[in-house]
Formats: sequence, structure tokens, C-alpha cells
Amino acid sequence: MDKGNPRELWEYILTQIELSISPANFNTWFRNSFIVKVDEEGVIYVGVPSQFFKDWFLKKFHTLLLKIVRDISYEFRNIEYMIVKDERRKVQKEVKNTKGVLELPLDEFYISKSDNLNPRYTFDTFVIGSFNNLAYSAAQAVLNRPGITYNPLFIYGDTGRGKTHLIQAIGNHYKKLYEGRKVFYLTAEKFTVDYTDSVQAGTANRFKEKYRQYDLLIMDDVQFLSKKLKTEEELFHLFNTFHDMNKQIVFSSDRPPIAIPDIAERLKGRLASGMTIDIGEPDPESRMAIVKKKAALNGILLSDDVIEYVATTMTGSIRELEGMVNNIICHAQVKGSAPDISEVRQSLRSFTRPQKSISVKNVVDKVAAFYGIDEESIYEKTRRREVVRPRQVIMYLLREDFSISYPTIGTKLGGRDHTTVIHSCEKIKREVIVDSELAKEIQNIRTLLV
Repeated sequence: MDKGNPRELWEYILTQIELSISPANFNTWFRNSFIVKVDEEGVIYVGVPSQFFKDWFLKKFHTLLLKIVRDISYEFRNIEYMIVKDERRKVQKEVKNTKGVLELPLDEFYISKSDNLNPRYTFDTFVIGSFNNLAYSAAQAVLNRPGITYNPLFIYGDTGRGKTHLIQAIGNHYKKLYEGRKVFYLTAEKFTVDYTDSVQAGTANRFKEKYRQYDLLIMDDVQFLSKKLKTEEELFHLFNTFHDMNKQIVFSSDRPPIAIPDIAERLKGRLASGMTIDIGEPDPESRMAIVKKKAALNGILLSDDVIEYVATTMTGSIRELEGMVNNIICHAQVKGSAPDISEVRQSLRSFTRPQKSISVKNVVDKVAAFYGIDEESIYEKTRRREVVRPRQVIMYLLREDFSISYPTIGTKLGGRDHTTVIHSCEKIKREVIVDSELAKEIQNIRTLLV
């Protein structure tokens, strides 16, 4: 990322925001925003479509945005919000004003109102592995014969498995293959809001016409239709219309149709009538491929040991894994070169909290090795300084990171009284605030415990 380039800067900011808020909020508030300019005093001017958006950004997102840009560089002093009319958004080229300040509307990067698709979600940036290969193959089959093969296509899996990326990639590729046909992506929540608003406004027929004009409809997070009977009924009739006309429908959810509670059985039957595919947890090889590809897309070539460390340290969702990679990319771009394994461990310490199932003995072993002492001395009744400090650090970590009770810690560490453990934990807790060397030691030890 070139922090002097508004396009790359805003793209990086968007990737960080997307990790922090729901997809529905992201699509609602950020699809029509962009960096208008970055002035010479380090103020970033973000363009928004209305006063309502401006007020909402100041109230809900300003603190988050400030944190993100200041993590990128201390040069960014503040963020201001500007109301930018539609005609400004149609400008396609980067320009400079008379003061030499970069301005960039980036219309080609942002989500189009006509289809609601994010152009970043493509098959080129989608990593294929054993965990999602079947879903990817089904997506290709749908594109080859839309409306006929696997209609509907229903993709499900836990949060952060890449479902939204895949189903939007279908939409983006569909536009290239079938010019003139219409595609639209939305969440089930947005569909519900649209339907409710149309009923209240007396424009239900207009609502029906709007959604029936598309050739491909992609609906995300279908589980949110639970208990919304009227919306379910409307989707049921829309589904029948699409299916009868051989128009393609793609759904995603965090669970299969049969497991979605409180929706009509007839709609469950429709959702499950085509191809239903699970995206499972990515295997280690796939996680390493994701890390490598995301870094490469940002011009960063990571070593094999760094890739393996990142892929095995963050075992949660792909979204969290990408958050770690974004952190590495940011540090690499500031430094000017790819980080080594020690630098990565240090920069990712906020991501790498120890596993809750780790044993007391394992903590003792790691801390003793870190301080270069015999692990057996930790359990002895000795007051030697070279042993007392590591023992106190062990007690602190067991309490702070693993929530082990004071009496249990005392029992595990040689039968010490729980008041001794409390004293040790409080002592380290106070000292770590004022002793930067001690704080660094503890953070380094935490990276050894993951």
C-alpha cells in the first residue's frame, strides 16, 4: 500500500473496517464513501452522499477510522467528512488540484448501486482449497448454465469462511460473461427492510417489479429471515417466479436450509431444492495459500516460515486470518521490506493470545527456558531473585491469560498459599505498567505460548 495514494489508502482502510463491522453495515455505510483528498497537513477528507451519512460517520465510525489511519502512519492527523454530489462520483481519473493535493473519487472501485457487488470479490482473489473446492466447482457450473444447473445454489458455513466472497465473485463473473443481463446482490436483512418500507409506503407492486427484473439474484445471510413471515412469503413467490423463468438464484447462510429455525417449511423446501454445499474449516495448506496470496496481491513476498507461523497461529475464521495479514502488510510497507519471523511474532502479539487448554507445566517450561533457569527451581522454596521474578511472571500469566484460580496456581507451583499468589500477580500487574522491559518480556513469552 502506498499511503500517499488515496485509492490504495482507502482500499486498505476498507479491509480493516470490514473486519470490524457486519457485512450489512459495511454495505450500507461504506459502499458510497471514498477519499476525496489528503491535504498537506495530514487531514483525510472522506466523501459521503448526505448530511445523514456525515452525522452517522461522526457518531459511529469516526473513532474506528481514526485508529485505523493512525496505525498506518502518525502523519495522518485527522479525518473530515464532505458531502459529495453524484456527479463528482462519476469522475473516473485521478486528478491534482492547484495545491498538489491528490484527489481520487475511485468510482471503479466502489460498490455499484445497480448491482450492489463489491469489485474486490473476484475469482482471481479467491483461494481454492480442499475445504471450498466443491463450492467453487458448483459456482463454475452455475456460471456455465445459469438457471439450469444447481438452481438455487445454496452455500453455507460458519462466519468468515469466504461465503460472501464466493457468491459475489459469481455475480462479478456473471456480468462479464453475460453482458446485458442484470444481476443484484443483497442481504436478507436488506430484502426485509425493502419489503417493509414498500408495504408502509403502499408501493408493494413496485417492490415486486424491482426484484423480478433481474436475471441473477444473490442473497446473503438467509438465516435472518427467521420469524419474518411476510418477508418469507414474498421471497417464496419471488423464488417461484425466478425458477419458472430459469433465472438463477444464489443463497448463503451460516447453516443449511433444514437447520434455519422459524421459517416456513415450503420455503425451506425451495431453498434446499437445488445444490446445497458446505464450506468447511480451511486446512493448514489452504490457510498458508490464503496468507501467501493476500500478501502477494499487496506486493509483499513473505518467507515460508512467516507464512506457516501466521497460518498456524490464527486458527479462527479467514476474516481474522486476513486481519493478521493486513497487519503484516502495513508494517512491511512502513519498514520498506518483508518482515522476518521475529518481527512478525512481535507485530502480531495482539492477535496471538495463548490457548486456554495449555497446561501449567507448559507455561513453566516456556518461562523457565526464556529466563535460562532450571524449571524445577520454580517449584522449590527459594527466594533467589533469578527464580522469584520468573515464578511471579508465571503466576501472572496463569491468572491473567488463563483465568486459573489463585488457590489452584499456588497448589500447582509447589503448594504455595493463595495470598502469596495474589501478591505476586498484583506486583507484576503494577510493574508491567511502568517497566517497559518487563512488558516486552511478557509479550515475547506470550508469543511462545501460542
